[in-house]
Amino acid sequence: MSLIEKAAKRLEELRRSGAQLPHDAPHGDPAAAPTPEAVVRALESRREAGVESAVPPAAAAAAPVVLRGPAMAGEMSSPPDTVRPTRTGTTTTRAVAIDLESLKARGYVTPDAPTSRIADEFRVIKRPIIRNAQGRAGARIRNGNLVMVTSAVPGEGKTFTALNLAMSVAMEFDNTVLLVDGDVANPALPRLIGVPEAPGLLDLLTNEKLDVSEALVKTNVEKLTVLPAGRQHRRATELLASEQMAALLRDLASRYQDRIIIFDSPPLLPTTEARVLATHMGQIVMVVAAESTSQNTLNQAMSTIESCEHVMMLLNKASRTETGAYGYYTGDSAR
Repeated sequence: MSLIEKAAKRLEELRRSGAQLPHDAPHGDPAAAPTPEAVVRALESRREAGVESAVPPAAAAAAPVVLRGPAMAGEMSSPPDTVRPTRTGTTTTRAVAIDLESLKARGYVTPDAPTSRIADEFRVIKRPIIRNAQGRAGARIRNGNLVMVTSAVPGEGKTFTALNLAMSVAMEFDNTVLLVDGDVANPALPRLIGVPEAPGLLDLLTNEKLDVSEALVKTNVEKLTVLPAGRQHRRATELLASEQMAALLRDLASRYQDRIIIFDSPPLLPTTEARVLATHMGQIVMVVAAESTSQNTLNQAMSTIESCEHVMMLLNKASRTETGAYGYYTGDSAR
């Protein structure tokens, strides 16, 4: 059904219900009658202004709103006005259109460039992670579909890796991805792909009335959903270590059997949040900057991981690829 047909149907339902239509034409002046499109626009304006209309429930259902984000992710200085909630029944859905062309130009994996070098490298990287998550590598790993991407210190490329890994897994036929901005003190995803900072992870831990669906943000990558960091909290570390966090992770991990949850975590050495997150994880990807991170720094970071047995190393910012390497790549990897 076209927009005009939908508008005409809604207009007829309004008239039957006896509602006073916005911009009703004077009696006897059919030329001044509003078009169906004008009625829809007027109704939407009234809804956004908080004015109740007499639209029957069946006619009031609205499709999710998806608006394009900024032209260049990273140029954003404040939360974008590009994510708009739409409520259907009792469920609120937020959605954002990621600027895939901008990401591709900056060296990221995107669904429309499946044969690029970076895409090929992340195919190698994701394969053992998916096998571990689904229990194909032997005994099923506890929390195997909870994957944390971290580093020893800032600037090694953990966010670059987390987003690329999420994009690559989202291209699988049998898996969906939830990308969680776990860097709650310094979230990177808002300026990188245009998602809002809140509500998000920390809000779910502090507001029991907030439903998970109200914090998730759908994207224009079909199988990729994002959970933002949420509003900053002075006791973020304690929240991440709480039973509420454990219960939330159990819910997220079990809600969809095909879902892999990837956490963009803070670096391990300068923060305590990453060490707490690590206690919940089934797999950890440790990003190491080539010719930058010392062996001593890496050893210190590894010593902070206490309960996760499946830790994989990924060398970032390497100038060339060695045969048999796990994952070597270059790119826009500032964090």
